[in-house]
This record gives sequence, C-alpha cells and structure tokens, in this order.
Amino acid sequence: MVDSDAHRLDSGAIELDRFLASVERRAFRMAEFALHDVEDAMDVVQEAMLALVKRYARRPAEEWPPLFWRILSTRIADVHRRRTRTRRFFVWGRAQDEDAVDLVDTAAAPEADTPEARFDAADVSDRIIEAVRSLPHRQQQAFLLRDWEGLSVAETARAMDCAEGSVKAHLARAHARLRDALGEIDD
Repeated sequence: MVDSDAHRLDSGAIELDRFLASVERRAFRMAEFALHDVEDAMDVVQEAMLALVKRYARRPAEEWPPLFWRILSTRIADVHRRRTRTRRFFVWGRAQDEDAVDLVDTAAAPEADTPEARFDAADVSDRIIEAVRSLPHRQQQAFLLRDWEGLSVAETARAMDCAEGSVKAHLARAHARLRDALGEIDD
C-alpha cells in the first residue's frame, strides 16, 4: 500500500513536471507581452509555477491548464497594480532595458532561407508583437489564452475570472484591433 502511494506520487510529480515544461515558454512569452519586462516576466512565471505546485499538484492533470493560466493572469495583474501604485508616487517609470534580447527575433525561421526573407519575417514578427502588446490587458489575456494557448471559452473564463460572454466580447474586440493594426500584412 505504501509503495503504491509513493509510486502514484512519483508519477504525478513527473506528469506535473512535464506539464510545467510544456507551458513554460508560452507562459513566459505571455507574461513578457503583458509586462514588457523580461525579468518581471520570468519572476511572474516562476511564481505561478510554484503556486500551482504548492496548491494544486494533487488535482487531476486536466485541471492544471486553467488553474495555471488563472494563477499567471493574477500574478500579471498584481504586477500591473504595483506599477500603477508606484507611478502615483513617482513621476518617472522604470527604464526599459533596450539591450534585452527579444526571443522572437532570435528564433530560427526554417522557411527563411534568404537574408531578405529573414528581414521581412522579423519585421512582421515585430509588428505582430507590438500589436498584441498594444491591446488592453483583458483583451490581451483573452487573445493569448484562447487563440495562442487554445483554451476553451469556459477554461479561459475560469482563468480570467469572468463570464464566458466577457471572454467572447474581449476576444472579438482584440481580433478587431489586431485586424486594424495588422490589416496590411500580406500572407
């Protein structure tokens, strides 16, 4: 009996490790989109992962995605609130690190085999990133969770702590803004 429980815990820990490894890069990118700061994004993702492990490791694996994205969304909102409070007391904001490496820029594009194609792809990628970054926070969350992560409307609503209708409305607005901002990009 004790061996069976230990084996179940070991396999659960392995499954949780796999889940966290599978969402790590996307979670980082989502946090970086929302926070515009690499270090804050890394901190928020680590905090969200730790919170999932501490609070929900024993939950069934199918419950982890909406729980994780909800925790991450809450952590991102906390950073936004802290920044807002800080800006009220200080006229200046935190300087952005202009030397920070953009992971999208450094990713290899398999179809880009010429310098011109690579330049065009980087330009399009930069425009998409800026368009997503310019979305209001709730629209950005809905877009990243639904379209990027592939969560269902119900899972996204749980992650955002709102009604399913709100998710649909935020997503429709995000799509409209992205179409306006990126309409001239050729396929």
